[in-house]
Amino acid sequence: MKNQSWWQSFKNAINGLVFAFKTQRNFKVHLVISFLVLIFSLWLLISLEKFLFLLLAIFLGLTAEMANTAFEKTLDVVNGSYNPKIKIAKDVAAGMMLLMAVGLALIGLLILLPPFLAKIGFR
Repeated sequence: MKNQSWWQSFKNAINGLVFAFKTQRNFKVHLVISFLVLIFSLWLLISLEKFLFLLLAIFLGLTAEMANTAFEKTLDVVNGSYNPKIKIAKDVAAGMMLLMAVGLALIGLLILLPPFLAKIGFR
């Protein structure tokens, strides 16, 4: 591959984001949930440190979703027909994404649940 200008590399990256948004249902779900988490955290007036930690978790989840998509699309090109070993690789990648999503959701709950309960007078 020929060396590209910085601008062309940036445009390629934007194309990747657009592709993920247009074609990947889970990426859209993550974006919507992430937006709601950010709005919720602002409403709860959480500390800057906790907000930054949530931002990191959000970007980590979106990045993992895109890496999973890139991995799956690469495997589709490598082998156009059904292959049980390719299925295992895709299932493991999907399991990685599920594990990441559960872990990040747990982080979000641990950060947001205490101030939410305090705000509604539960504690």
